[in-house]
Amino acid sequence: MHRFQHRHPARALRVIGVLPALLRFARHRDRGELKAAFIRAALGGCTRAELDAWTARFVPQLLAHGVRRDALACLARHRAQGDLLVLMSASVDLYVPAIARGLGFAEVICTPLRWQGERLDGALAGPNCRGAEKARALKELRGRHPGLEVTAYGNATSDLGHLCVADRGVLVNGNRHARSAAERLGLTCLEWR
Repeated sequence: MHRFQHRHPARALRVIGVLPALLRFARHRDRGELKAAFIRAALGGCTRAELDAWTARFVPQLLAHGVRRDALACLARHRAQGDLLVLMSASVDLYVPAIARGLGFAEVICTPLRWQGERLDGALAGPNCRGAEKARALKELRGRHPGLEVTAYGNATSDLGHLCVADRGVLVNGNRHARSAAERLGLTCLEWR
């Protein structure tokens, strides 16, 4: 979103409106509410056409320069084995489906946003796909694909729940706290370049 802000600097002042949500976050720790407040401030009212055009510029640049070599090699191995590739992300559905398509994922599970016709409202249209919600979504995915052996990847402490639901959970490039917790849970820890 920050790249969108660079192209639309007048919207930057709207971020001041996030202050009440930041104060509520300090008390309630509701990341979904905070995420929606930032999105509404930064992008609320934008048209689908504007955001689709931004996504069409942003995603190819991300795929060309922002994906680690080891991640691409891992995806290629899973694809060669005939695995079902599902991208799960707490990020929003403005760009995650395009990233999934660009990387060859069969399915995508991410945080949905609400629209008012052709204009982005910015509120979440469903749960923030993070932490316990991501673990719930993985359990639901397993229910839709009985017998599917699941290898799940994550990079943060908030991902440990869904990594534990998988047959094989892998923490990638986690910080020291996340690695320590993952090791205690018997999860694999990797560093990707």
